[in-house]
Amino acid sequence: MLIQGRVEGRIDLKKNNITVGKSGRIKGDIYGKVISIEGEVRGNLVGEERIVLRQSGKVRGDMRAPRINLEEGAKFKGNVATDSKDEKQPTLKEVPLVRDRNVPSNS
Repeated sequence: MLIQGRVEGRIDLKKNNITVGKSGRIKGDIYGKVISIEGEVRGNLVGEERIVLRQSGKVRGDMRAPRINLEEGAKFKGNVATDSKDEKQPTLKEVPLVRDRNVPSNS
């Protein structure tokens, strides 16, 4: 879907690619498969696969997707999260400290 005008409200097309064209002005959250921003967005972006902020793009809001690309010259103010719903984050385990027998102890 290509948006070249003004939109106020949530855009929820998680199975579709969404492009906000250079003349696009969005005030609201965007949910899509691949989201490409060339215009302006005031709201959060949630991409199922990727978010691309083009050189002419401006975003004021948070972005969350497995992959996020910001081209040189793009303007962005907000937070970024590159986690995936399907991707389980590894957990840290505590392991015992092993003392090297060849290193003299100071105690």
